[in-house]
Amino acid sequence: MEDYVIVNGRKFKKGYTTGSCAAAAAKAAAAMLAGQSKMEVASIDTPAGIKLHLPIEDIEFSGDSVRCSVIKDGGDDPDITTGIKVYAEARYSSAGGIVVRAGEGIGKVTLRGLKVEVGQPAINPVPMRMIMEEVEKVITPGTGLEITISVPGGEELSQKTYNPKLGIVGGISILGTTGIVTPMSEEAWKEAVAMELSVIAASGNTKAVLTFGNYGSEFAKSMLDIDDKYIVKMSNFIGYILDKAVELGFKKLILVGHLGKLVKVAAGIFNTHSRVADARMEILAAYCALEGASMEVVKSVYSCTTTDLAAEIIRESGLENVFKRIVQNSSKRCMENVYNKLLVGTVLFNEDKFLLAMDENAEEILYGESWNGYGE
Repeated sequence: MEDYVIVNGRKFKKGYTTGSCAAAAAKAAAAMLAGQSKMEVASIDTPAGIKLHLPIEDIEFSGDSVRCSVIKDGGDDPDITTGIKVYAEARYSSAGGIVVRAGEGIGKVTLRGLKVEVGQPAINPVPMRMIMEEVEKVITPGTGLEITISVPGGEELSQKTYNPKLGIVGGISILGTTGIVTPMSEEAWKEAVAMELSVIAASGNTKAVLTFGNYGSEFAKSMLDIDDKYIVKMSNFIGYILDKAVELGFKKLILVGHLGKLVKVAAGIFNTHSRVADARMEILAAYCALEGASMEVVKSVYSCTTTDLAAEIIRESGLENVFKRIVQNSSKRCMENVYNKLLVGTVLFNEDKFLLAMDENAEEILYGESWNGYGE
């Protein structure tokens, strides 16, 4: 692809999804099976409205079948599937119609809550539709055809993805809602996080733990003894995730975070990326003033370059109530944001995995009742 997106003033090359690779490989295999001649490039239409012309590799004719591959190119997106080969094998079938099967390296869905039914190959609906539509373009109507999609090495690669946590076993997923990979796409992040929440909800659980990243997740597991399967890393998108949690029927959430993130939430900021909002020191300085801090301490906190340094000054000044104010306000703001449709509790920690504060809501959710390991 020679299409680009501008992010933060920089130019990033777009790529194409595993779904586009599978559709192109399937189309090429079916066309070569019908015509018995090699095909160097397969052209496919994507839901994004962009036409792709993808090179065909590893062509193998074998009697009544043809197999080939397309190499995944995620552009400038940090995508671990870039460079993998997505294979498709086309074989005539007496059953009639087109049947898509999963071969080596394609995962199988084992938990409810995803876009694919339990027991089915982890090929999402849009890629599946792309495969069917592209194959139909090159075969005679009514032809019976079996298409097998495979990714050699996919099972090992899947261990570096969300798949094990989502209950997808045996390989990677064939993904993509537009057919195009847009580098650093917030929508892709949000979709992945929403998928994790959906899996928890589908298990019948109405409670979950939200963290901003790896530090929060590790703190929740090691210090709060929370099972990893109930922890969702939401990145900066707390407002979006709160809405999604309500939509999925959640009742109680625990927000676990570092001071640098939670101080923003306490002020009603629901996208915590520094480019969206970075008033950490202003908020901390105001909270110190509300707790009766001297002007010297307020100025010292305001001048800090990191929240960890500010936290040291706050503790040394005997202003630990600032931390209590942060967790209480974080929970309050979150509940107000969703019109009190959720009970939200907040846990605050520092870089040394030291618990700074936990509000009453968090204590109630964690210890007030048995919850799949919580409070037992």
